Amino acid sequence: MDNISRLMFAVVMAMAYMAMGAEAQNTTMAPNSNATMANVTMAPNVTMTSSVTMTSSVTTAPVTALTVNISRADCRKTQLCAAQPENCDPAVAGSCFFVSIMKSSVQTFSFQLRGVSSGYIAVGLSKTSTRGQNDTTYVCANNNRKVKFFTALLDKGVLTINNKLPPVDSVKGSVNGQTIQCTFSATVPNATATRNIDTSYYLSISNGTFNNDTLGSPQAILNSDKAVDLTEPITTVLNSLNSAPSAFCLSQALLILIGVLGMMML
Repeated sequence: MDNISRLMFAVVMAMAYMAMGAEAQNTTMAPNSNATMANVTMAPNVTMTSSVTMTSSVTTAPVTALTVNISRADCRKTQLCAAQPENCDPAVAGSCFFVSIMKSSVQTFSFQLRGVSSGYIAVGLSKTSTRGQNDTTYVCANNNRKVKFFTALLDKGVLTINNKLPPVDSVKGSVNGQTIQCTFSATVPNATATRNIDTSYYLSISNGTFNNDTLGSPQAILNSDKAVDLTEPITTVLNSLNSAPSAFCLSQALLILIGVLGMMML
């Protein structure tokens, strides 16, 4: 085998290794399992630290029973939707994480959130691609088979309950096994009628543990690959956690390529 053939073989092997790394990352989330999320971080340079214990001063929005299943029937019509797996149906049993958002008034948006967890599910809004910088987060927790709702801030991997965030009302929720569903109306921070940029956010869906009024650190299920305008229902939201091979896989492929090239030069 001449040097050119060896070089082509090395490049093909490196690309195949990178593709295998990307495929492995996309298949780590098993249905109905929270344990598979444990190694997913919210964002680069964000460390998942200790959980936050809620105190008696924390107040929660009243929650009434949600008697129907959340549906994606109005996605791309009146609702902006995001899901993991992509395009999964929240009305069907299974490990579908889903959020839909619809504008109700100048600053008010209606949310539908569905996910699988024995603790809580949450949807976050971030102004930057680096999550965990005081991101507004809406939490629906399984509290003895009933939904308990919180508004919180996510900072450096820690969820802190915050009663001073803009108001949330019309909260409804249901718990069926490990499937949590909730709907609510929220006044989104910085949203105005005049500038689309003020209604553009990086979306995230996460879940975590909830025991004895304690929220565990969130595990990322979905992070939007770009900021999306909440007023534009036709926008397609892609999960950045599914898109790129890890830095580890890339570095391993590079080492293989360097090693093969070195052997060619001997």
